[in-house]
Amino acid sequence: LHLSAVKLAELHSDLKIQEKDELSWKKLKAEGLDEDGEKEAKLRRNLNVIMAKYGMNGKKDSQLADSNYIKDGTESDTLDDPRLEKLWSKAKTSGKFSDEELDKLWREFKHHKEKIREYNILLETVSRTEDMHKNVINPSEENLVKEEVLHNKHRELKDKLRSINQGFERLRKVSHQGYDTTSEFEEPRVIDLWDMAKSANFTEKELESFREELKHFEAKIEKHHHYQKQLEISQEKLKHIEGTGDKEHLNRNKEKYAMLEEKTKELGYKVKKHLQDLSSRISQGLQHNEL
Repeated sequence: LHLSAVKLAELHSDLKIQEKDELSWKKLKAEGLDEDGEKEAKLRRNLNVIMAKYGMNGKKDSQLADSNYIKDGTESDTLDDPRLEKLWSKAKTSGKFSDEELDKLWREFKHHKEKIREYNILLETVSRTEDMHKNVINPSEENLVKEEVLHNKHRELKDKLRSINQGFERLRKVSHQGYDTTSEFEEPRVIDLWDMAKSANFTEKELESFREELKHFEAKIEKHHHYQKQLEISQEKLKHIEGTGDKEHLNRNKEKYAMLEEKTKELGYKVKKHLQDLSSRISQGLQHNEL
């Protein structure tokens, strides 16, 4: 796959969550609690997203680049959307962003690209399910594809599309005006969650509690980013030392690298699991709005 140490650590975290979710699903299935197959379908979608994200789905253009932003100011991956490319080009040449802010903004653009990718995978899944439903010859076979399954998938599509539209509007605003120094959150995933939480059916007290939890979540993400950067530095250092032939120095750095790699994997898993939990709570609040 030719993935960097950071990407391999992220892949490990994603697969660890996938494995845990599949084990939970197997228990549910054994108890007869996934009769409509919705949870199984969601697991397949999640796996498809992981495979596309790390270039394991057989498509040459689907693998993400190793880094988010190169120091000379040019991106190492395309955004696959003319509107996003135009906004990014405008932001780069505007002079309103420091190198650090451009790095942060590039992460926001990449995060938005991933949201669109996930939406498209879900859309394709829904289309296939609808085709199955239309092509049922024997009416009794309709039990295999329940209306509730399609309803849940359409609701998930609606939530994802709402998030994409909100995210694009934010990128458009930031690209034109620069970063708001009074902004409450900086991490793209946290900004998304906060925007959606404000649209959900939360009381003022619940929303304030959620705000505090997002602050802790953002701190956890920042800690993960720190270890990712340290892992990248350690990997580069190892490459340099390997060429010197200093075995003692090499062994010491291998130990440090292994420690950083394990810590990065652990934090990555915790961040993604926490994100799942927060997203699920917001989704429930948004669904309550529709009732």
